[in-house]
Amino acid sequence: MPLHHAVLALLAAKPAHGYELRSRFEEAVGDQWGGLNIGQLYQVLERLARDGLITSERQPQPVKPDRVMHRLTPAGQAELDRWLSEPSVRQRGYRDDFFLKVVAAARLGDPGALARIFHRQRAHLLRELRGLAEAEAGATAAAGRSPADALLIMAAERHIRADLEIVDAAETTLGPDMLRALAVSAGKAGPGAETGETGGTGDASGPAAARSGR
Repeated sequence: MPLHHAVLALLAAKPAHGYELRSRFEEAVGDQWGGLNIGQLYQVLERLARDGLITSERQPQPVKPDRVMHRLTPAGQAELDRWLSEPSVRQRGYRDDFFLKVVAAARLGDPGALARIFHRQRAHLLRELRGLAEAEAGATAAAGRSPADALLIMAAERHIRADLEIVDAAETTLGPDMLRALAVSAGKAGPGAETGETGGTGDASGPAAARSGR
């Protein structure tokens, strides 16, 4: 849980209350991570306290409402050390909404739908690149720029450029011949396969036949 461990890292530097933690987090990572919702942060703090990784102490204030100070425990330090010592592992597989859209349009054998998917995705990614360029220019002009902010902008730009290469590769790979082959394959495996109404051989020995007990 990266956010949980980021909070542990902030508390390893010094104890803090919720709003101070949010401010320090956003200052450290910049705008590219996105704002940290205070409600989400309090849920994280409650979980960390419940797991014995931090302690939370209510401190009265003369005028303002009481504030809760959070401190790292030895168990929390051990968990932070464990997390920092391990490589960051990606989730298994490649799960991407764009990829699912491409698969759906390709299986339907619809070149027009596929072309529109490629066009919209490419336009979206180019807009994101322009937004990053503006963010980079603003961060460069700003005083006290976080080094992590620059690193995140660079990482985001490289991810977007890689996604653009995937769009180009998909557009090249899924030509008319491939679309026709995929559409034929989808037709043979479709609902008509169970009744033999495929317009072909009517072979009922595939997965659909197995599901119907043939």
